[in-house]
Amino acid sequence: MSVTVGLKGRAETVVTDANTAQAACSGALPVFGTPFMCALMEEAAWKSIAPHLEPGQSTVGTRLEVSHDSATPVGMKVWAETEITEVDGKRLVLTVTAFDERGPIGRGTHERFIVTDQRFLAKCAKKLEG
Repeated sequence: MSVTVGLKGRAETVVTDANTAQAACSGALPVFGTPFMCALMEEAAWKSIAPHLEPGQSTVGTRLEVSHDSATPVGMKVWAETEITEVDGKRLVLTVTAFDERGPIGRGTHERFIVTDQRFLAKCAKKLEG
């Protein structure tokens, strides 16, 4: 495993009717929805880490603390940038920042854990057992 402090990630999209607060049922206005901003931050994080993991490993998000500071209208490009600030065994901490074409729109911290895929899914599947 070569996940190290300083590893950066990025993910981007364009605001459409499908990723507004209205679409997420998180608000009544046709602006970039906070749940979609959070998902974009997580996408940037996991995609930047994945190439550095052993085969059969993934990461899962366990904590996301963010502020959504500025609204973005439909039609504008948005992106998230992440950087690993702490590696503590399997626990990873990242700074996350979201932007639109006018500047920062959100920021915070994100925690992920490295898991073994089969073991994680087996534990999850046990919830279905009576």
